[in-house]
Amino acid sequence: MAASDQKTDPFPGYAPVPQEKLNKFKRKDKNKMPSRLKEKLRVVVSNSEAAAKLAQTHAARYDLLLPEDAGFLEGDEGEDTCNISQEDIAAAVDITSGAKYFNLDLSQFGPYSLDYSKTGRHLLLGGKRGHVACLDWQSKQLMCEINVMETINEVRWLHTEAMFAVAQKKWLYIYDSNGIELHCIRKFNDVLRMQFLPYHFLLATASATGFLQYLDVSVGKEVAAIGTKAGRLDVMSQNPHNAIIHLGHSNGTVSLWSPNQREALVKMLCHHGGVRSLTVDKTGTYMVTSGMDKKLKVYDIRALKPLQSYFLPAGASCLSLSHKGLLSAATGDVVQVYRDVWGTPVTKPYMAHRVRGAVWGLNFCPFEDVLGVGHGEGFTSMVVPGAGEPNFDGLDANPYRSAKQRQEWEVKALLEKIQPELICMDPGQLGLVDKASLAQLQQDRAEALGYDPLAKEKFKPRLRTKGRSRTGKIEKRKKQVAHVDQRDIIKQSVEDKMKMEKERKQKERKEVVLSGQKSALDRFNK
Repeated sequence: MAASDQKTDPFPGYAPVPQEKLNKFKRKDKNKMPSRLKEKLRVVVSNSEAAAKLAQTHAARYDLLLPEDAGFLEGDEGEDTCNISQEDIAAAVDITSGAKYFNLDLSQFGPYSLDYSKTGRHLLLGGKRGHVACLDWQSKQLMCEINVMETINEVRWLHTEAMFAVAQKKWLYIYDSNGIELHCIRKFNDVLRMQFLPYHFLLATASATGFLQYLDVSVGKEVAAIGTKAGRLDVMSQNPHNAIIHLGHSNGTVSLWSPNQREALVKMLCHHGGVRSLTVDKTGTYMVTSGMDKKLKVYDIRALKPLQSYFLPAGASCLSLSHKGLLSAATGDVVQVYRDVWGTPVTKPYMAHRVRGAVWGLNFCPFEDVLGVGHGEGFTSMVVPGAGEPNFDGLDANPYRSAKQRQEWEVKALLEKIQPELICMDPGQLGLVDKASLAQLQQDRAEALGYDPLAKEKFKPRLRTKGRSRTGKIEKRKKQVAHVDQRDIIKQSVEDKMKMEKERKQKERKEVVLSGQKSALDRFNK
């Protein structure tokens, strides 16, 4: 067949990707490389940027394969969605979604705190009077149930659903999913609140004695113990974007902490009374706080400025933010859910529900439209349409992974563990060149050598003919010129040293002469 008869592709190459899709998966701006950058380092930086751009393009192109979208609750004309009850929602949706609304009657050992695993599949409950239970809440299959016979302040899953931490009255305990005690860590005493940093394998604890401590669960060692000097620490949250710990204090301030510094990175005065609860969204942009002054405030963490302020008649005792930005606030036994609290001012809640007892803990389930509520009479699972992220990353948190996949993921996560030294306010600064440190290194090198090797331009030999510009000849001429320059510099430095030594000896001679002269007052010396 002739070449002219072959059909040409009217759309050659890859399909173009819209710019708005690329901006969605953009990680950081392009690095500004200094002019005096070594060629090898320049190639490494260029290759890294090319790989990041390729990953961004592929992620934007494959976004078409994620058709799931978050849907919200919409009422009829003139109907408020906050008046729709959980029973009506459970009756209107399919059987699988309706089964996500349920109540656990656990009045004997309450009130209960709770935590969902990273995959959103498993639920951990801890009663104030010692009851601990973990279960697969979707299939309602109980994994273990124990009573530690001691007061429980907080429970928290670790990197997988195979281990969890319990902050008991005296010390911190680690249990496995069968309820067997693995460790009793007596260095961590009087713990009130806990947060687990999944990419650093760090368990951060806040105690009644005012200490913020970090435990590396991969090796079982204490990374840092910081005395905050702020009294009892019973309000705690983490920034999922940069792993900074936020602490709320009784004087109305919120402080930001890193394990690398002994002092707070930032201190903000947020309320005129004590801080009751706080939470941070997953992008690390907004922080929501509630205080004893009955106000709920939204802050922009980037600028450290308030965006919105709301007055709640009874204040909010517990706060939680979902993946899609829904805010749940508990007031007594009433749980209210708000939409877009950092945009336009909100006048009424998106949803509301009354539970059987005073609310003790709130937590949105990852990748599910479910809000878990722990209260004095047990546990309630609420259906909140539009709360969860519909598309999950199967390589990071896969709710449907098998035991073998979980083991392989755990090995890879340990190999890719981020060191605690890299925790900072702006993670984008980690990929930049520290010019101040580079200048300091050059200055130290110049002081050690006695001269600055970068002050003068390097000698470039002139091209010669008849084989006199071979590589060996060129290097030999470079060394000769370098030795001559270095000889002159060393000669000058030796002359300066000799001059200083001569001046010192003359000064010593003068002091000896002056000390040898007799004074008229020497006759009184005995």
